Amino acid sequence: MPRARSGKVTHRRHKKVLELTKGHRASRHALYRRAHESMLHALDYSYCHRRERKGDFRKLWIARVNAATRARGLTYSQFIAGLKKSNVEINRKMLAEMAVKDPEGFTTLVSSVTEANSPRL
Repeated sequence: MPRARSGKVTHRRHKKVLELTKGHRASRHALYRRAHESMLHALDYSYCHRRERKGDFRKLWIARVNAATRARGLTYSQFIAGLKKSNVEINRKMLAEMAVKDPEGFTTLVSSVTEANSPRL
């Protein structure tokens, strides 16, 4: 009985790694050992950055809401505090979307927050 070699399996594994590292520079896309290292780092970075992206988007939404509320005479923190006091449960993503796409609706929301939280004399 002839000796069974794993050439087919190894070749497929190497092809898979080289396909994943297609756009990498220099030997990182051509030589298997360097490509494998490059692939592991790239996959690690993509895993970490998927989590980082969530924070990046939150920062973007907060910046947009802050700019829109300041244009209407409030600060971001006053606006969010007013929303909480008014029991309005709307997330920052939707607030940023409103500020960009529906300025009139956002203006009414800001005015309702200021009216609800103005001190009664």
